[in-house]
Amino acid sequence: MKWNSTYQQYIDQYKDVAIEQMKKYHIPASITLAQGLFESGAGRSELARKGNNHFGIKCHGWKGRKVYHDDDASNECFRAYNNAYESYEDHSRFLVSGKRYQSLFSLKNTDYRGWAQGLKAAGYATNPSYATKLINIIELYKLYEYDHAKHYDRFLASATKDRVAPGGMTHPIYKFNNNYYLKARRGDSFSSIAKEIGLSERKLAAYNELPVSASLSEGDIVYLKKKAKKAPKSYKDRLHYVRAGESMYSISQLYGIRMKYLYKMNNMTPYDNIVVGQGLRLR
Repeated sequence: MKWNSTYQQYIDQYKDVAIEQMKKYHIPASITLAQGLFESGAGRSELARKGNNHFGIKCHGWKGRKVYHDDDASNECFRAYNNAYESYEDHSRFLVSGKRYQSLFSLKNTDYRGWAQGLKAAGYATNPSYATKLINIIELYKLYEYDHAKHYDRFLASATKDRVAPGGMTHPIYKFNNNYYLKARRGDSFSSIAKEIGLSERKLAAYNELPVSASLSEGDIVYLKKKAKKAPKSYKDRLHYVRAGESMYSISQLYGIRMKYLYKMNNMTPYDNIVVGQGLRLR
C-alpha cells in the first residue's frame, strides 16, 4: 500500500469528527477513520455519494432512508443519511449497541490492533484481510496519533453536518491563519457554497472582500470567516515576492489577510500598483 493524497484529504476532512466520536463513544479515532476510508473509498464510493454511507452499514431494521447496492449479494439494502456526520454517529451507535462488539469496549482506545482484529472476529466485514487492511491504513497514515488527542476542532467536526452539495460531494475544508477555507470548483458561486456550508452568502462574500454577485473560478480560495490582519507568526521575517499575474487581492487571499492591512503593512494605498519582483511584508 502506498501513500495516497486522496486518502490524506479524507483524513484531513474527517479526523475531527472521528476524534469527537472517540470522546463520546470510546471508539479509537484511528479505527473510525480507517473504516471510513476503506469502506467508502475515501468518500468516493457509490454508497458514500448516493447515501452518505461511509461505513457500509446495511439496513438491518433501519427505518430511515435507504439505498440499494450490489455487495455480497445483488441489490442489497444499505442505510442512507442526510450528511456524513449522521453516518459517523450511526457507525458509533451501531458498534456500541451491537452485542457482538461489546468485548471491544474493554480494550484501550490506543489498542487499534486489538480493535481491528476484534471487528473482523465479530463479523463486521466478510473480507478475510479486513483487520490487516485497517492496521496498514492506520500505520501508513499514522492515524494512531489521533487516539491520543485531547482536543479537536469543533468547527471542522460540525462542518460534516447539514452540508448539501450537488451530487452529494462536499468541499474539503482546510485551516490556515486561524481561519477556514475551501477551494472553489467549476460552477461554484457564493450562493452555492453558502448553502452547502450553512452561511449567509452576503457574509461569505464579505469575508472574501468581494460583491455577492462576483464570479468564482476553479481553485479560488474561499474563506469561511473574516480574514486576519496579518499572516501567521512563521512569516515574521519573510517577504512575498510578487509574481506575474498576481494582485494585492490574490496575495491577500493566499495568506488570509484583509486587503487594507496588507496595504498598510507595506505603506501603500489602493491607488498604488505592485510590480513583479516587489517584496511585500506579510506581518
